[in-house]
Amino acid sequence: MSAPTVREMRRADCDRVSEIRIRGWQHAYRGLMPQPYLDGLSVTADAERRRAGFGQGDGSVVNLVAERDGTVLGWAAFGPYRDGGTRTGDAELYALYVDPAHFGGGIGRALLAASVERCPASPRMLLWVLKGNAPARRFYERAGFRPDGAEEPFEVAGVPVPEVRYARTLGG
Repeated sequence: MSAPTVREMRRADCDRVSEIRIRGWQHAYRGLMPQPYLDGLSVTADAERRRAGFGQGDGSVVNLVAERDGTVLGWAAFGPYRDGGTRTGDAELYALYVDPAHFGGGIGRALLAASVERCPASPRMLLWVLKGNAPARRFYERAGFRPDGAEEPFEVAGVPVPEVRYARTLGG
């Protein structure tokens, strides 16, 4: 199996990225979020929002995709840490999703490594992960991230799904 290629996302990738994101939520969060909520997620609506917002903003948010043999298999987004609207010097991994059919193929590791590499001036990279998402927590821990004690309430369709923050020291 060839190594994945990581590149910046293009507008033409929006549909596939939305499919990966929605299928990722439906797979990873089964049993952690209400099933009717997960079943109601729409790839089409997500892609429309993604296309409408593509290229907007100040350029501080970076979207990457990983592909193998020309097929996009994963997506990551990162940028400045969002601390109540105040920017800090830290970076934040906002999202990392892999097509569930390609788990274990190095796609997530390649996206995470590329995201970290592109934040050399940041002292740390932070991310939020659902407290009950043991597979994701193990993935980030294997990559050198550790919980830093911060927790955040998160609610989906009236059900609490708390998040924990992970941190990794970078070169900055």
